[in-house]
Amino acid sequence: MKHILGISAGFHDAAATVINSDGEIVFAGHSERYSKIKNDPTVSPELLNELCEWNYDTIAFYERPWVHNIQQIYSGQQHFGPWTTRGVLKQHLGSWYQTPARCEISFNHHLSHAAAGFQTSPYDSAAVVVIDAIGELDTISIYRARYDSKGKAKYKRVWRQRYPHSIGLFYSAMTDRVGLRPMDEEYITMGMAAWGKDSWYQTLSNFVVKDYHDIKLRENFHIGVPPTLLEAASNEDIACASQLVVEDLIISVMKKAKELTGETNLVYMGGVALNCLANRNLGDIYENIWIMPNPGDAGSSLGAAALAHGHRVNWRNPYLGHDIPGPYPVVELMDKLLTEQIVGVASGRAEFGPRALGNRSLLADPRGSKIKDRVNEIKRRQKFRPFAPVILEECVNDYFEMPNGYTASPYMQVVARCRHPDHFPAIIHVDGTSRVQTVSKDCGSGIRKLLEAWYVETGCPMLLNTSLNIRGEPMVNNRADADRFEQKYGVKVCS
Repeated sequence: MKHILGISAGFHDAAATVINSDGEIVFAGHSERYSKIKNDPTVSPELLNELCEWNYDTIAFYERPWVHNIQQIYSGQQHFGPWTTRGVLKQHLGSWYQTPARCEISFNHHLSHAAAGFQTSPYDSAAVVVIDAIGELDTISIYRARYDSKGKAKYKRVWRQRYPHSIGLFYSAMTDRVGLRPMDEEYITMGMAAWGKDSWYQTLSNFVVKDYHDIKLRENFHIGVPPTLLEAASNEDIACASQLVVEDLIISVMKKAKELTGETNLVYMGGVALNCLANRNLGDIYENIWIMPNPGDAGSSLGAAALAHGHRVNWRNPYLGHDIPGPYPVVELMDKLLTEQIVGVASGRAEFGPRALGNRSLLADPRGSKIKDRVNEIKRRQKFRPFAPVILEECVNDYFEMPNGYTASPYMQVVARCRHPDHFPAIIHVDGTSRVQTVSKDCGSGIRKLLEAWYVETGCPMLLNTSLNIRGEPMVNNRADADRFEQKYGVKVCS
């Protein structure tokens, strides 16, 4: 059987995806999980070793090298890479690339994002919105996507915005402004926003936005913001104002996409699609929403492979990475949860995407008043940050007020207000919401059986779920990583 290899690399969080000729995703993994370097932009040798199992007819790269170099020149950056697809593949794949594939191809950056979303979605047609920091020269793209009579995916771009007008770069600049790492810790800025007041929103909006309708900004936020901006405001208030401005900008894009495409189905991709607080508003505009659980650049390795494949890709679940074989350790996990209240799990195939969804997770009882602090001590992270609940899908409406457009949230992509916050203090944020993960019967992970057993034993259909990782490192990938986690933090990790 022929295989297509999709590669994203060179900027941050390199990744690889393998699709066969039947449209099955046989592997998708992040380089950082192998190298242990968070957001590793290079394709690690350990990841390349994982890719040796298949022979490749086609290798697809997620952006066009020559346009990427033009973008670097235009934005004043100094590093320039190869100008050809073959050159960039040689650069990133090294000696592994001794025998080139029959077909080597590269695609537009935003089109790779779009394909990773649309060709894994359940829709026959959709409005596809891509919002990121910068992809080649584009920062926002709107497509109308459909399949033709032969099942070939077709994309018509109906609108775009270009550098330097960038929602993603603005949010990264404000992440830096509040003392966090840009292009990495934007999710912390999002969590911090709930602790702030909106009193600086209008001031920031006036400073940032020139035109909400056409998404034109007053400054080039690639170079950051003046240190004197909002100097009287607290970091929490700055985060709150930044979040509100971003939400207004995103809604403007979504309304424009609805007007231009007439579609009721939304596919949303790009790094900004990870802002689950903003995502709660999307159902006010669209009837159906699909955000592939790896919407950033790493997920575009899948997008490039999907474009080379040309047709719908068979999306089953996000458990596509390195495999730790064996049955999901439900009995052992239950024993630790009932006696120690906190336990790790590293079982089955690793999640493709930035969020732990049950196969590389640190799990805990969400009901204890001291559980949140205990988990924060293990994770060595800021105490203001929230933890997420993982819950049986059929129980979610009894415990959470899901926003419009979301009957479920299998990939932890939206926040919902908890109906009984006093009962579950470990997973409730200061604003009364939670970033919910729902688990269906066919989710693809043993976390379903664990939740069922937990529900029978305790009457509680949910657990606290956070990523299993050593501070400063990516999520645990293999059993050796799990052993190091046990040794460092004294928490049992079951496989």
